Amino acid sequence: MTFSNYFGAPPPELADIAADARQFSPTSPGAADLSALPPGALDNLVMLAPPGATERRRALALALRALAPGAPFRVMAPKDKGGGRLAKELSELGCASEESAKRHHRICAAAAQGDPAALEFAIHAGSPRFSESLGLWTQPGVFSWDRIDPGSALLIRHLPEFSGRGADFGCGIGVIAHKILSSPRIKSLLMVDIDRRAIELCARNVDDSRVAILWADVRALSVGPFDFIVMNPPFHEAGKESKALGRSFIDAAAANLRPGGQCWLVANRHLPYEAALEQKFRSVAPIAAEGGYKIIEAIK
Repeated sequence: MTFSNYFGAPPPELADIAADARQFSPTSPGAADLSALPPGALDNLVMLAPPGATERRRALALALRALAPGAPFRVMAPKDKGGGRLAKELSELGCASEESAKRHHRICAAAAQGDPAALEFAIHAGSPRFSESLGLWTQPGVFSWDRIDPGSALLIRHLPEFSGRGADFGCGIGVIAHKILSSPRIKSLLMVDIDRRAIELCARNVDDSRVAILWADVRALSVGPFDFIVMNPPFHEAGKESKALGRSFIDAAAANLRPGGQCWLVANRHLPYEAALEQKFRSVAPIAAEGGYKIIEAIK
């Protein structure tokens, strides 16, 4: 069948998705929100399930709650990213399914049904919660949701006191923003992330009149010119390492900085970003290296 609703990026060879189908993934800017739908609102859905167990069970439960009873539901995942557990997890949510395998994915086809108590338990388990250790609101599935990742921690220790207008590209739940905003010379800070959940958490975590928060793909932004940009760019896309993703963040930073503006970047030491920076910036300097991470300052 042709699906008119989808979540994530199901491989086209495994799902026929209508050209005007509605996207529900929180990492697709502009997508609809499964959690906001009333029960029974959808007549079909195909899903590439998230890899994280708690996040995946919440997504499955939200889908089953949003689907009309008996509506077609197809869910898939790579075998090494939760696919082998899909049928069991659906069963635990009260939904029987038929399982198949194709192109390294496990695929479960079901007529939507669910145990209301099990659905609500899974939804609650994957919902936002306050972390006492972080001192911030967070949620399973968001980048480094249960700890400050080492790269960001290193960057926070070395950031200078910025001034003027700046941006935090790939802001996550707002960990780095607190350090940036400690400078009274900051006039404004734009926080941008591709994950709607991160943006919603930032709204809880960062209470500062100088801040604007934007759900968007950094790679498509034209919002400068800024005096500075700080970023911890992702380097995985669709579950695979992608050096091109980090380079696209560098391109976006260069495009959105004023002449003389600063870009501060943290990355894994093995990622060859220096060459990309040197193509776009007049000055590139290493600042620190520790624990497999490096910090680079680039001046446009």
